[in-house]
Amino acid sequence: MPRVRQQQQQQQQGYNNNNNNNKTSVAAATKLFWTAYKKDTPKSLKLIDVYLVYILFSGIAQFIYMILAGTFPYNAFLAGFISTVGSFVLAVNLRIQTNPKNATKFKSISPERAFGDFVVCSLLLHFFSVHYLG
Repeated sequence: MPRVRQQQQQQQQGYNNNNNNNKTSVAAATKLFWTAYKKDTPKSLKLIDVYLVYILFSGIAQFIYMILAGTFPYNAFLAGFISTVGSFVLAVNLRIQTNPKNATKFKSISPERAFGDFVVCSLLLHFFSVHYLG
């Protein structure tokens, strides 16, 4: 009986060690990612990333508000949420097209043209979203 208890304690200690190793490896990977992101990412892409985070939280806030307050003006929720999702998709496309690492894939599209496309498509998206409201 004591031998079984000793094995269980050893297994528990091994589990705790693995759990601690996982936490430290996740922390180390996060730190490595953050330092590489700060060092290697151009400022223009960081600005787009900030916009993407803002749009993401805006969509989450709209969805939570819809859950809490209800769906009475449902077309208003749909227009706002679809506008948020569309803006996110357009911004991701802008980030992909303006990333210097993707320059070989988008030889015919300059960063200025990509930004112009983003602006025009955003205006069209919001025009239709506002008209969907009724």
